[in-house]
Amino acid sequence: MTERHVTVVGGGRAGGSFAGALGEAGWTVTSVDRALLASGGADSLPQCDLVLLCVPDAAIEEVSLAVPVDSSRVVAHCAGSVGLEVLSRHPARASVHPLVSLPDPEVGAGRLRGAWFAVSGDPLAAELVEALGGRFVEVDDGRRAAYHAAAVVASNHLVALMGQVERIAASAGVPLEAFIDLAQGSLDNAASLGPAAALTGPVSRGDWSTVRSHLAAIDESERDAYVALVTAAARLAGRDVPDLGRR
Repeated sequence: MTERHVTVVGGGRAGGSFAGALGEAGWTVTSVDRALLASGGADSLPQCDLVLLCVPDAAIEEVSLAVPVDSSRVVAHCAGSVGLEVLSRHPARASVHPLVSLPDPEVGAGRLRGAWFAVSGDPLAAELVEALGGRFVEVDDGRRAAYHAAAVVASNHLVALMGQVERIAASAGVPLEAFIDLAQGSLDNAASLGPAAALTGPVSRGDWSTVRSHLAAIDESERDAYVALVTAAARLAGRDVPDLGRR
């Protein structure tokens, strides 16, 4: 394995996670504070193979401008929805976005090992993923927004959905934890069978009277989201949604 030196810019959750994971993978890691770089500390950047920008999406271009142009190293970011155009002044550039949530550096470092990543640009991005024992897909700039939308649905929207579960369950006097195994089992089924084959429940059976009883039972503020998901489930099941009689 080629010995690599990476400079991680940004000390937040993503920066700390990448620094920890790559260090454990045998890469030489130097962490640089974003503010120091932006204030003229570019001369303190060490010689390295890769400068990895772990900063907020809106700050990537600005921070990249503070990195001296050097054709011997790759400048990369780890944002999901941003393409390579924000790094256009650098001749060697890449992106490497992990398909895992990084709640803190310690947990994040563990999750990066063996994770899926979306990469583009210089081959060093794929080499980074391989060093972490991960898997990658190449996503070009033209498809970046659609890719990131899917990631948001899979992660953020799923969490929001569990928030709805928590609220509706509370109205029935049942704690959220009672539904976690059910949700996990459904995800496991989707992974092993595919979403269409994994779908169960009233919509998959065309049991619209049960759907109507749900709408009558839940708070009005929850109904639009419920109907939106009924519609999505019906699409998956190949069924038309009848008039549900909502006022």
